[in-house]
Amino acid sequence: MPTLICDCNQTMPLQPQTLGATLDEKLTLHSALCRREAGAFQKAVQSGDDVVVACTQETRLFAELAQQTEGATSVIKFVNIRETGGWSRDAAQASPKIAALLAVAHLPDAEPVATVTYKSTGRLLIIGELDAAERAAGLLSDALDVTLFSLGTGRDGGLQERRYPVLAGQIQRLTGWLGAFDLHWERNNAIDLDLCTRCNACLSVCPEGAIGFDYQIDNALCKSHRACVKACGVAGAIDFSRASEALSEKFDLVLDLRATPAFTQHALPQGYFRWDGQDSRTLITLRSLVGEFEKPKFFNYKQKLCAHSRNEKTGCTACIDVCSASAISSQRERQQIVVNPNLCVGCGACTTVCPSGALTYAYPRPAEQGTKIKTLLGTYTRAGGKQAALLLHSQEAGTRLLGDLGRLARLDPAARGVPARVLPLALSHTVSVGLELWLSAMAYGASQVWVLMTDEEAPQYRDAVREQMDVAQAILSGLGYQGEHFRIFQAKDARDLAALDAWLQAPAAQSVAQAAGFAVQADKRATLELALDSLMTQAPAKPEAIALPAAGSPLGTLAINTDACTLCLSCVSACPASALQDNPERPQLKFIEKNCVQCGLCAITCPEDAITLQPRLLLTPQRREARVLNKSQPYQCIRCSKPFGTLKAIESMLGKLAGHAMFQGAAAERLKMCSDCRVIDIYSADNEIKITDIR
Repeated sequence: MPTLICDCNQTMPLQPQTLGATLDEKLTLHSALCRREAGAFQKAVQSGDDVVVACTQETRLFAELAQQTEGATSVIKFVNIRETGGWSRDAAQASPKIAALLAVAHLPDAEPVATVTYKSTGRLLIIGELDAAERAAGLLSDALDVTLFSLGTGRDGGLQERRYPVLAGQIQRLTGWLGAFDLHWERNNAIDLDLCTRCNACLSVCPEGAIGFDYQIDNALCKSHRACVKACGVAGAIDFSRASEALSEKFDLVLDLRATPAFTQHALPQGYFRWDGQDSRTLITLRSLVGEFEKPKFFNYKQKLCAHSRNEKTGCTACIDVCSASAISSQRERQQIVVNPNLCVGCGACTTVCPSGALTYAYPRPAEQGTKIKTLLGTYTRAGGKQAALLLHSQEAGTRLLGDLGRLARLDPAARGVPARVLPLALSHTVSVGLELWLSAMAYGASQVWVLMTDEEAPQYRDAVREQMDVAQAILSGLGYQGEHFRIFQAKDARDLAALDAWLQAPAAQSVAQAAGFAVQADKRATLELALDSLMTQAPAKPEAIALPAAGSPLGTLAINTDACTLCLSCVSACPASALQDNPERPQLKFIEKNCVQCGLCAITCPEDAITLQPRLLLTPQRREARVLNKSQPYQCIRCSKPFGTLKAIESMLGKLAGHAMFQGAAAERLKMCSDCRVIDIYSADNEIKITDIR
């Protein structure tokens, strides 16, 4: 895969021979690749191999040049080494980082996944006051099929000319997404807009002025003179005896002009827009949404791993709580959650907070993301870099902020820019990577993992990432690794660049002495175990256990109140991770701590409230072994001596039923028998009335 590096006007201290040795490739440094040296680019794209161009400024120009080049079949990838590395105070030491960024650019693209399809024919609903709605419609009606839902006349009232269909009434609900919006409303006004001819006769005769230029009657002003009914005459559009009518209609797109919108979640459904009358980009986007559109299906879901529900009791709701698109709902009766792929925006927050790995990110897959991180850190170390800090940021706002910081460092002597040890990695969304990949990065040799967040993220995303970081930091601190390893940087725009510049200068934290060689697995828990094993092997400290924060911890143990526990084993059937197990040969409750996801289903299910969650990381070998949490003597049938329950469970039952009228005398004794003997005793008793004796 050819790599083309361009340093316009020699603004970066690049070392092409050193970079080439690291990448096992002969590199030529260009100074005008997009101008007089364009022939080198054209020759490279004619090779048929993927081409990496270390310049993002002229992306459009290179793409156009490739289209104009005869025989150009190569896929072109672009990587920024200038603002992220070459334009910084310590650019002279940035060669290992630049090599790492180029190595990641050489990786293949993520494997394709299933897609979600939207189909739009351009049926647009505009909701708002009639004057504003008609102004918006005038800018869109040449490209879209517009229908208005009137919420009053507005300041200027509606047009006399009927240009668009107009609906009115009380909106009950609006649901859906691009190509599939459902509007439900109640038509409850005396004037039928379909029959109204806008002759204005009713307006002129109404003594209260209860009828406006939206041609609807304000019932608060109307005094029942009914002069409007007579004036309407032949049209017959006004009928005060007309019953309210529930109506519904489908639309492809919605433009909402109301102060209180239909959707309040952070991530709005595809095809739903709000407009304040100022931002023309909203209208431009609306005009383009006609046709068929696809997006990746960003998630995979394995119901059998899900810790949301068992036996109609709710355990983990982390994914539902964190979703900013309201795309995840509970189906407790079916022991699962449901993700609406049409509403999902692909942020990956649900996969990050999922403790069991039932939800995984699909595009890119965890293994592909892990390969990027491992390649980035491995190449950096191989090129001589030390104390790497992995900086995760979004592809849009995060990339723009780092570009602004690089340009600031180029022009302002007081700015330092992105340090040589800070390795930026763009993500589709900053919350799509969580605990298992952060700890994997630490095992691969990173000194720190930082997440740069902007105003793109929903507030609950920041809370979720912070909780996960608290758990990760508790693990590393407990293992004796010194320093602060995880941090969120919050920056919105250029006004925060000075603060971001200062944050990035934070001192390095302690890292592992030897980088791990494992690969990130498709299974989240498997990856987490590999990372923990690697970090524990080289840990400066070897405690028996590390206490973890309660919020967000996917690791922990259970405390059993053995005095209260009757070994009914309802917790075993409720556990989705097989952390709790029974012993088929004797009354025992066993527990494998490694499997526990701290979902709480066992504690919620326990009828005696005998179970308490205890988040922690156990470092002894017993973490992987089944240990007995509680045991009891078996209770033997008083008739045949066969064990059929636990001593504590039977005694508890006898105590609870001691005062019950139905369980006295012989009936009470049968509670002490196994099921077979109980039936035999009932049919062999001489002093009881049988159903066959009743006439």
